[in-house]
Amino acid sequence: MEKRFEIGDVVCAKVKPSIALVVRLYARRIYYCTLQNQPNAKDQVYFDRELKPYEGGTIPSDT
Repeated sequence: MEKRFEIGDVVCAKVKPSIALVVRLYARRIYYCTLQNQPNAKDQVYFDRELKPYEGGTIPSDT
């Protein structure tokens, strides 16, 4: 199985499709992602089957 997403891709979890995530690292079939507007936040870890491309249109901002 090959990885679907590259480092820097904007994705979302299937269970929370409104939250944009950025792929930070892919290792051992696991994606390590950070919140789009909070790069210093704790990593969120997902398997490939738990992610999909982000289709929310505009990416929400913190302002």
